[in-house]
Amino acid sequence: MSDLEHLLAVQNELGEGPVWDTEAQTLFWVDGYGQTFYRFVPATGALHKVEVGVPVGSLAPRISGGLVLATQQGFALWDESGGALTFLGDPEADHPETRFNDGAVDPAGRFWAGTMLEGSEEWDTAPGNLYRLDADHTITRMETGLAIANGIGWSPDYTTMYLTDSPRQVIYAYDYDLLTGAIEHRRPFIQTPGKASVPDGLTVDSEGCIWSARWGGWRIVRYDPQGKPEREIVLPVQYPTSCTFGGPALDELYITSAAVGLNEQRRKEQPLAGDLFRIKSGIKGLEKPRFLG
Repeated sequence: MSDLEHLLAVQNELGEGPVWDTEAQTLFWVDGYGQTFYRFVPATGALHKVEVGVPVGSLAPRISGGLVLATQQGFALWDESGGALTFLGDPEADHPETRFNDGAVDPAGRFWAGTMLEGSEEWDTAPGNLYRLDADHTITRMETGLAIANGIGWSPDYTTMYLTDSPRQVIYAYDYDLLTGAIEHRRPFIQTPGKASVPDGLTVDSEGCIWSARWGGWRIVRYDPQGKPEREIVLPVQYPTSCTFGGPALDELYITSAAVGLNEQRRKEQPLAGDLFRIKSGIKGLEKPRFLG
């Protein structure tokens, strides 16, 4: 595996949710605390920062153009021509203490996103939920009782969905029905109790392995299809947040990171915290579907 590349000095407070748009050969990601998202075209070096006026947890390209977003005010659409958000609905409008966090589009083009308690570490209350946004903009609650709903992904054969609950140090596996979007039979798939770091965002590669960002752990860990650690990418930042495959051959791993939580001294010790990284993995990822709605 080739050396890690420090790609962009964006200095995000909470860089999160990278997603590669294969058709546009473009990388998108968010800065949740900056109320912004980024669009980067590696072929030209063009980088655009878009302010949307509300904290964004995750996003994905739409098949009809623009983006779908999971924000602090619920699900929304962003149209490049107008530049404004069109809100579709907020299933947690009665719970201002929560916000949307990580999300992903499933193989059938539905957008999934989970919620978490904002500004607290009272994980025992477990107020986090997982929602599914269908193409007709119907919002369905799919899971409850999560501490922080985080990284989501699907196996290459579309039979298993993975969901991270960070404070509980677990990545769950579910039986997943491609036709209906139903999930059932939740079971712990990867557990790391007692570790100083926690699992954050993830991506799944073409070999069925999970690449999990270890928040607080200075690394990305690749787990094989049986859930065993297979390799690690050590990083110069303490808080990697997520990763995704991109590039013309889908063999480049893009990694986001955060600076939030670092005091002044630790920020000096980690000048690259919050930046974007890339590494040639030698392994191909899976193409990310676009949202159908």
